[in-house]
Amino acid sequence: MEITDIQTIPLAHSVPEGQGLGDARGFGTDRGTTLVRLETDDGTVGWGEAFAPGPIATATVEELFADAVVGMDPFAVESLAETAYTDPYHFGGDVFVQSAVSAIDVACWDIIGKSVGRPVHRLLGGTHCEELTPYASTMYFTEVDRPIDEPIREAVAAGFSAAKIKIGSGLEADVERVRTAREILGDDADLMVDMNGNYRPHQALRSARAIAEYDVAWIEEPVPPENESGYRELREKVDVPIAAGEAHYGRFAFKRLIDDRAVDIVQPNLGRCGGLSEARLIAGMASTENVAVRPHVWNSAVGMAAAIQFAASVSNYPHTRHVPEPMLLEFDRSENPLRSELLETPFDPSGGTIDVPQEPGLGIEIDRDALERYRAD
Repeated sequence: MEITDIQTIPLAHSVPEGQGLGDARGFGTDRGTTLVRLETDDGTVGWGEAFAPGPIATATVEELFADAVVGMDPFAVESLAETAYTDPYHFGGDVFVQSAVSAIDVACWDIIGKSVGRPVHRLLGGTHCEELTPYASTMYFTEVDRPIDEPIREAVAAGFSAAKIKIGSGLEADVERVRTAREILGDDADLMVDMNGNYRPHQALRSARAIAEYDVAWIEEPVPPENESGYRELREKVDVPIAAGEAHYGRFAFKRLIDDRAVDIVQPNLGRCGGLSEARLIAGMASTENVAVRPHVWNSAVGMAAAIQFAASVSNYPHTRHVPEPMLLEFDRSENPLRSELLETPFDPSGGTIDVPQEPGLGIEIDRDALERYRAD
């Protein structure tokens, strides 16, 4: 079997003017990503996602990877990430290179799964897994004035038993947002917060101590991703677990986080971290240091499918049934038709669980009409 064709498909969606939403750093109005479609000589098709803007992702794939991928045996997928670190030399850790690698890698795993008739999570070494626990990624900062309790109430009404909210705009606002979310979610729900790297260490420390009484499960990106000393400083002073990884790319960046014990939880994004091959390696490194793995998901439906398959494969080490800690999967609650409309059967988190596809590969079918509707090339 060999790959005979590679295509990049940029996708984009914009929300109406004045309806932007985001985090403490600012608002966003555009959603965009890039799909990669691979086809083999026997007609098998695989899909992956480069979580990067279309023009940049397309140019990166065409300039650095297309010639090598056409003619490649998809079963040689795990050599792809290693090659990216050495050829092109010096560019391997770049976010756009890793995004391109991610898309091609995931598409290869999709093909492999279809070829052998197994879902990807079983190929990655996972046991049989039928469902995961989704958490609502919500309570964004919005351009339009909106009661801060409204998004959490909507998430609870939809069946979510866990949520992650945006904070990072100041101590008083942080406390108000966390207190509101906890009151609505109830005492037994998992509540996470995301500062999106908007603080210096001393600011993040003050906020972490102020919200600790509300039983926060983790604090995500309390300082900028490049501030590695800040992560180490906070982890020594804060009792709440620290999480990061959405802005880290490839095994070497994650190795530093894990080896330095800078975080308690790593969060690879399957559209940027190097794909399923790198994510599996990252999970293995994390396991050896007893660091938890929870994928970051703000992707299209293809990236979400990859994250679900990966999450279903991650070991629960060192837990036994006596220490229940479900694999929490991020589910963005903002408007995103690139996630909600792109599949023949969209992912449904209602009721507090999300199904892990058991069909071969990623277990998804692309809705061709939706694909054409949101194409940006």
